[in-house]
Amino acid sequence: MKSRDADILILPGLGGSGPDHWQSRWQAKLSSARRIEQADWAHPEFAIWGARIAEAVAEAERPVVLVAHSLGVIAAAHVLAVAGPGRVAGAFLVAPPAEASVIDIPEIATDFRPYPTRVLPCPTVLVASTDDPYCTLEASEALASHWGSSLLNAGAAGHINTASGHGPWPEGLMAFAGFLTKL
Repeated sequence: MKSRDADILILPGLGGSGPDHWQSRWQAKLSSARRIEQADWAHPEFAIWGARIAEAVAEAERPVVLVAHSLGVIAAAHVLAVAGPGRVAGAFLVAPPAEASVIDIPEIATDFRPYPTRVLPCPTVLVASTDDPYCTLEASEALASHWGSSLLNAGAAGHINTASGHGPWPEGLMAFAGFLTKL
């Protein structure tokens, strides 16, 4: 699959992704990409986020490929875990927070927990860092195992966001392009 053959839905995490974040840059670069906007990026509730994701998937005109970061990964996993096979052709999941780290963030509603533990119904890649402050590599490996995701170790890349130096993130875009070719 090529990017033009899919509706690429960008799912940021807590706070949304600012203009320098790789998700915003990919959205500007990929003609078929659009962001799933949420009513409140600062105080996320899964019931609201999940409904908006499901709505965006239903509105898509082509096969859907999700590109999620941080808490957006968890929202995507919840939606996929109950959706079953369908319109989502694949999901590129980057730097999910560990469930234990989400407990410590009071702005995040408790309905994001517990995390899904079943195999997701489409091909997925989980990109993880060896020094993510919100998730150990071992916790990312466990999520990948539960979800049936291929694990891509990004090395010492922090939370793979602007703060860790991942504005353009060309290596990620190349990995995403490789993922698309397998769908």
